[in-house]
Parts: sequence; structure tokens; C-alpha cells
Amino acid sequence: MNLLPPCYGIIPARFGSRRFPGKPLAKILGKPMFQHVVERAGRCKDLKEIALATDDERIFNTAKSLNVKVVMTRKDHASGTDRVFEAAELLSVPDNAVVVNIQGDEPALNPSMLYELLHDFHQPEVQVTTLARRIAPEEAENPDRVKVVFAKDGKALYFSRSFIPFFQNPEGTWIYGHIGLYAFRMSALRKFVAMGPGRLEETEKLEQLRLLENGVPIHVTVTEHRSIGVDRPEDIAFVTDILAGDSAPPL
Repeated sequence: MNLLPPCYGIIPARFGSRRFPGKPLAKILGKPMFQHVVERAGRCKDLKEIALATDDERIFNTAKSLNVKVVMTRKDHASGTDRVFEAAELLSVPDNAVVVNIQGDEPALNPSMLYELLHDFHQPEVQVTTLARRIAPEEAENPDRVKVVFAKDGKALYFSRSFIPFFQNPEGTWIYGHIGLYAFRMSALRKFVAMGPGRLEETEKLEQLRLLENGVPIHVTVTEHRSIGVDRPEDIAFVTDILAGDSAPPL
């Protein structure tokens, strides 16, 4: 088996949020949210380095005070992936390395998901990976819950906010919800940013469609783990309960 290339975890942490301004600094069990993400990601020993990518002095200074590696990025990025690419360049990530875009609003991240995300990079032809989890039809009806269909070899066929696939016979219905963790070879991440938004991406407001529209395959790994994000202030209590009960040792 080929060796895994060097892997870097980058956590975008933007201060501005329509539903929850200053979210990365929200306190959970006495720590800012981003610190929980950094610590959980640090349990994945496949990651050579983990860094925060922010656009705000308050987040930058707090990270520095906690000895968290952090880089300052521009404020005008259209997406978290663009911010991750700028951070990767500032960190001088080599082209043969893998960059993991770790969501900064998932303080209960299961480190096993990062291992699953990186596993396929033992194969040199793999350029981009992501995760999916089987979900119930009722959950799939929500357009905020992105769905994915993929081929037998694991390559994504399409991502959509719509209910896909459509079932003529509802018995035995199976649907996969996309989990927004991505890993890119640095060369693929550079191509992604250079491509610019595509028509499918602009239609569905899903940036991963930019890759499929340009013929760049995305390998999907099915996980049993849930993605638990913080979207609004009221979500803090839920993730606090999860983290308070988590005594798992480092993986």
C-alpha cells in the first residue's frame, strides 16, 4: 500500500455569521468553540499540523494566547474553501500534501471521521474526498440537509438540496446525507479556487458541484458518525451536553 502523504488540517474561523456572530469565540465548558475543534482534530495522528484560518483580530489574538497555530486571512472570501486555500499557501503546504477543510463550528467532531476522510489518499489517483451518512427520508426532505448519490466505486455522481434519488417505490428507501468535511490534494485545491463558481454550484449553492462540473472526481466514504454543528446560540447547550459526557481517550 502507498504511504499517506503529509496531511494538514485547516479550520476556517470567520467572525461574521448572520445567525451567530462571533461563533468561534462562543464559550463551551470554559473554552472558545474553536479550541474544542482544534483539540478534537488533534486526536487524529494522521494530521501533521493543524491551524486556524481567521479574518478577525479577536479570534487571532485569542488563538495566540492559547498557543493555537493561526493565520490571518482576507475578509472577502466567498467560501470557507477559498479561506482554507489562502491559509494553506501562507503555511507553505507542498503540492503533494493533503489539506483537510475542518468545519470550525463542529466542537463535537469525532476524530474517527478524519481517519475515514484521509484513508483513500493511500491511492495516488484520489484528489478529493468527503463523507456521507445514511439518513431517514424525513430528514432528507429538508433542503438544508444536502444529499449525495455516488457510484459503486465511491465517486460522487451528484449533490443536491433536493430529494435524491427519487423513489418510485418508497419501500426500502435509502438516502445518504452529505457531511461537509473535505480533504484535497493541494494541487486539486489550487485548481478548485482557479475554476471559479460554476452554473450548478450557483444554482444549488453547493460549492462541491464546481468540481463535478469540471470533471474532478470526489470520493465519498460512508461513515456511521454524525456531524453535529453549531448554527445558532441555542445549539450551544446541546453540544455542551455531548462534550461533558465525552471521556474518550485520544485515538
